[in-house]
Amino acid sequence: MYKTGTTMNRIDPANPCRVSTPNKYRSLLKVSTLAASVYCGVCLYKCNESFYENIFMPMVRMVPPELAHRLAVLGLKMEVVRPSYQDPEVLRTQLLNKTLGNPVGIAAGFDKHGEAVKGLERLGFGFVEIGSVTPEPQPGNPKPRVFRLNEDKAIVNRYGFNSEGHEVVFKRIKKLRQDGDLKVTLGINLGRNKKSEDNIEDYVQGIRKFSVLADYLVVNISSPNTPGLRTMQNKSTLQSLLTEIVKARNALPPNEQRPILVKIAPDLSDGCVQEIIAVIQKKECAIDGLIVSNTTIDRPSELKSVNAGQLGGLSGAPLSSKSTQLVAKVYKWTGGKVPIIGVGGIFSGRDAYEKILAGASAVQLYTALIYHGPPIVSRVKEELGQLLKENGYENV
Repeated sequence: MYKTGTTMNRIDPANPCRVSTPNKYRSLLKVSTLAASVYCGVCLYKCNESFYENIFMPMVRMVPPELAHRLAVLGLKMEVVRPSYQDPEVLRTQLLNKTLGNPVGIAAGFDKHGEAVKGLERLGFGFVEIGSVTPEPQPGNPKPRVFRLNEDKAIVNRYGFNSEGHEVVFKRIKKLRQDGDLKVTLGINLGRNKKSEDNIEDYVQGIRKFSVLADYLVVNISSPNTPGLRTMQNKSTLQSLLTEIVKARNALPPNEQRPILVKIAPDLSDGCVQEIIAVIQKKECAIDGLIVSNTTIDRPSELKSVNAGQLGGLSGAPLSSKSTQLVAKVYKWTGGKVPIIGVGGIFSGRDAYEKILAGASAVQLYTALIYHGPPIVSRVKEELGQLLKENGYENV
């Protein structure tokens, strides 16, 4: 006897091999779920642009921004994606005495602790910049501290140099070097601790610590989220800072001396930018390049998103024109003699092309990855390659 309320497989007496209709539905559901999972997995792995654009990224935007950021880093750490795009010869370029397969890098701020370097290389970036890394571990600013501006294709962040500190990041990157797993050109972006007693010494420590591991080092004095940091772009302070940094670099063994770049803000007056250029042209302050630019504290009037008023640095599409204009000014005022990495609002090959025409030797993106996912890297490179060929360039 069957107990009332129990669910059992019912057998058709006329056909004992025939399974009941409810069981058919359950089997169909299992097969469909498995097929959908396999399909999604393949699309994720192969960077199917339509899948990311129409299904995956809209789902990601339902997740709180900082959690989504963390999950993205972990996903790349596990190397779960492999785009099929191969860099053409036209994208090859030279940057800081390194040959790059393409001029599109990932900006600092995405992989703050150097956890996903191999995954980012696999994604197709020509170079990878990690950080900012501070001497001592620090939590950064209170949460929430990252905000999407979906209508504007922008982000406001006030992370405040959350960092695992020099020692943890050093050990992580050292292991990659020792294992022979680090083939991509690697930049390490250096910050200072919020409660530092000696701001200059924080950067000097970073130069000494990471020169043996990095291909280039970045002095980040332009984040708007650490109190007083941007004042280090002032002429006298910058001169003192760079004098000590260059001295520390030059005291290292020749095979450990790495190119040093300074990352500047997009909100500086023309006079301030010209003062920075005058400083870096002094022999005792002679660095090797500029990154133009960091996030902006400006809020263009055309912003539509409710989060536009949040405190912090604005990145993404609204920064594109402003940063490109600054690249052009820096290129002009340095006579094209100082390598420039252009950053800010790159969502397409056209955006990258405009920064290169303005004077950038290479470019970096970040916010576009948040909105479009991994396929954006191949798309930007493919569009850039087409533009270069159409306009008669043999390479960048």
